[in-house]
Amino acid sequence: MTSRWWFYPSLGVLALPLLPILLLVLAAILTYPTLPTLDTLTDYRPKMPLRIFSAEGTLIGEFGEERRELVKIEEVPDLMKKAILAAEDDRFYEHGGVDYIGVLRAAYSNFVSGGVRQGASTITMQVARNFFLSKEKTLSRKFNEMLLSFKIEHNLTKDEILQLYINHIYLGQRSYGFASAAQIYFTKSLNELSLAEMAMLAGLPKAPATFNPVVNPERARVRQIYILRRMHDLGYIDAEQLAQAQNEPIVTTQSNHRQEFAVNASYVAEMVRQEMYDRYQEDAYTQGYSVYTTIRIKDQAAAYEAVRKGVMEYDHRHGYRGPEGYVDLKKINTDELLDDALEDVADSDNLIPGVVLSINPKGIRVHNKGGEVVEIRGEGLRFAQQTLGTKLALNQRIRVGSLVRVVNNESGFWEVTQLPQIESAFVSANPRDGAIYALVGGFDFYSNQFNHVTQAWRQPGSSFKPFIYSAALEKGFTPASIINDAPLVIDLSQTGEELWQPKNYEGGFDGPMRMRQGLTRSKNLVSIRILQAIGLEYAQDYVTKFGFDKDKIRPFLTMALGAGSVTPMQLMAGYSVFANGGFRIMPYLIQRIEDGQGQLVAQAAPIVAGGGAEQVIDVRNAYTMVNMMQDVVKHGTGMRAMELGRQDLAGKTGTTSESMDAWFAGFHPTLVAVTWIGYDNPQSLGEKETGGGAALPIWMSYMGKMLQGVPEVEYTVPQHVVAARINDNGLRDPSGTRIDYFYEENLPPEQGEVVPEESKPATMNDQLF
Repeated sequence: MTSRWWFYPSLGVLALPLLPILLLVLAAILTYPTLPTLDTLTDYRPKMPLRIFSAEGTLIGEFGEERRELVKIEEVPDLMKKAILAAEDDRFYEHGGVDYIGVLRAAYSNFVSGGVRQGASTITMQVARNFFLSKEKTLSRKFNEMLLSFKIEHNLTKDEILQLYINHIYLGQRSYGFASAAQIYFTKSLNELSLAEMAMLAGLPKAPATFNPVVNPERARVRQIYILRRMHDLGYIDAEQLAQAQNEPIVTTQSNHRQEFAVNASYVAEMVRQEMYDRYQEDAYTQGYSVYTTIRIKDQAAAYEAVRKGVMEYDHRHGYRGPEGYVDLKKINTDELLDDALEDVADSDNLIPGVVLSINPKGIRVHNKGGEVVEIRGEGLRFAQQTLGTKLALNQRIRVGSLVRVVNNESGFWEVTQLPQIESAFVSANPRDGAIYALVGGFDFYSNQFNHVTQAWRQPGSSFKPFIYSAALEKGFTPASIINDAPLVIDLSQTGEELWQPKNYEGGFDGPMRMRQGLTRSKNLVSIRILQAIGLEYAQDYVTKFGFDKDKIRPFLTMALGAGSVTPMQLMAGYSVFANGGFRIMPYLIQRIEDGQGQLVAQAAPIVAGGGAEQVIDVRNAYTMVNMMQDVVKHGTGMRAMELGRQDLAGKTGTTSESMDAWFAGFHPTLVAVTWIGYDNPQSLGEKETGGGAALPIWMSYMGKMLQGVPEVEYTVPQHVVAARINDNGLRDPSGTRIDYFYEENLPPEQGEVVPEESKPATMNDQLF
């Protein structure tokens, strides 16, 4: 008789409980071979963003769908690891991929609470899910997740698994991995985080949107406190550390969801992004390229601050234009709704939007974007004082519900301000090789992506005159040549116009004067007569040596007044020729490019003045022009720059017709910089606005910081330049007897005695040329 176990009821009853286990084992045996390979983990190559760095290696820009920064496990601070373990899997180093004790604990907790309050996914299970599985909540997915966890644990070490988790987990704000999240939420590296900040980040994996400290600070705070207490309960931190972390205020990067870096270099980053896309197309955003620029952090910070300050000072000189808009507070009666209303109003760095809640004789209360309510009174209202009355139209006066801009000033007090309508640009570089040190393409990249440094074709005004004077030196003119500053009537019938009667900016005429004085005082009639003397076509051809486009500089007499079109970048390159002794250099921004593995794929090879660059003007010409432009700074339209207390600066102001554009271009032997200010749709800056008043302060603010502590240069006259005493007593604006400089072959016999070599005043250092 054949025996079968199921014929015996007692054995069948005993076997029934084992049946599910047997089925699970069978399912595991059948499923395990079909699991995906672990190549994705063992050869981890996630989508890596394009990252842009300063010359010092500081991150200044990033582009890509996934913001990510890979770190090795040994680079992660111990407290950061412990915060993650306390939040997600405190038995990580004890279990084999599935924490059975954790499962029982979670089941009990959920039973007691009457709902799903606690999960049982280990860090290994989360790695399995995030790399290989969907997030659907099914038994089959959970079963595969557990099997994959066993497989991962069998093939990787615990540290390797934790490293994958730390680099791959999504943490909100498009950040993947804790290193990226530290940068995005706190603008810090992992090593710079405080314990409180680490606990805040450790709370994000559970629900990145819910516990986002930027958009849900209160819920994020609750999660953070829970993690800190767990760390204390587990013995990771002591009571003192717990108390300190609980009491530490958390300050996140709250800038309308814009990513912030160590310095604002948005226009630089965009220039690099465009170049990288042209080279690598979509791969530029996913293959982890690192681009190292020539930008220096200190320079960029100084330039950005100078532009913002200069533009705001100009804007305040021209008065308050009124509120930006109006919010009906009768329909928005809670702080939450008010915050929602302000959410779509763009920030502009420290110019914060807010809604006026109340007005009284002493001041106003404003609800700022971000939820802070501030009181503004006294000096804080001075700028907008005239709009607080009832005489103006409703849309021009400040009233309850008005949308205004406020700023916390240098003194720590709040004041009413406004978004400027004017634009500006600034660029600086090394005049010897063209390495760009700082570039600010406008007041606010997020409101206007147009890069005024490279894309704005504007009239340079009088800042173009040095190139005409340089051309004149090659035609035999000297700084001592006498030109008549007198009225001139020019027939322009060939151009479709009638008569042109050019005038000097300040009005009036001073008669015969030295060419040097004409440049120092920016005399328009002197420049026009020089251009007449040397010839239009000759001058047009000559200025192209400096890098200007011939078709943008038309051969008309208005060329002498800067009526052509240049970009600030072009003007900076042109002034570099004077600063470096006559060599044309090419400005460049990208120093080197590395691929995702850190391998060099491209390296800049700049041409250097005196080391491969083309010499486009005689060193004597460069020296003479520098010497003349030093007088512009010491005695002329750029004299305000003497507040910097230096004798080694040279440059030229520029103000176009009807004050449409204001410029200052100038240099130290080691640093050249150009600044411009104007409206995108050209209109007058104001009758009294000039290059010396509107643009020069921006240049000075930057140069003052960058040259602080830099010794002044000892100047020496180059060979074949002769110094001679000249007498100005016969001129209407005499300077007495002084020394001027001439090409050896161009020294007129009537200019007076030649000064012996040893008594020549110091001017330009040989090695700088």
